[in-house]
Amino acid sequence: MQGQAEPVRRIPAMTFEQMLEKVRYEGVYPTRERAEEVTRLVLAGLGRQLTGEERVDLAARLPVEAARVLTAEVPDPEPRTGGAFVTDLAARTGASPATVRWDVGAVLGTVAVLAGPGLLTRILAQLPAGHALLFGQAELRTAA
Repeated sequence: MQGQAEPVRRIPAMTFEQMLEKVRYEGVYPTRERAEEVTRLVLAGLGRQLTGEERVDLAARLPVEAARVLTAEVPDPEPRTGGAFVTDLAARTGASPATVRWDVGAVLGTVAVLAGPGLLTRILAQLPAGHALLFGQAELRTAA
């Protein structure tokens, strides 16, 4: 039925170790430790962006360790655009925006798989412009 939220899976589709391996593969990171470092960084940043039911539903679909990182952050009063999200993470780490953009893509692409299409659509509707591409999705906007 249209308009109804899809049921939330309470058991994550993958373990934290599997999530890190997927991020490591997608980001072509040399070690599991590097994949975990960028995963924690990006999830914390996303935790500062998401609020409400989307935050709760996403946490329920992530492995417990990842959900803790996401929910440990207090959401910013005004979420950033996709570009500002990358710039903020780059400033926090001292890495270049290009490197952070790569890291964000590797992590949020994995998060998109765990979220599923219905929840991902809801998440993207909540976030400012520019986030769809970070999740590996096309960003279609209607003309004003």
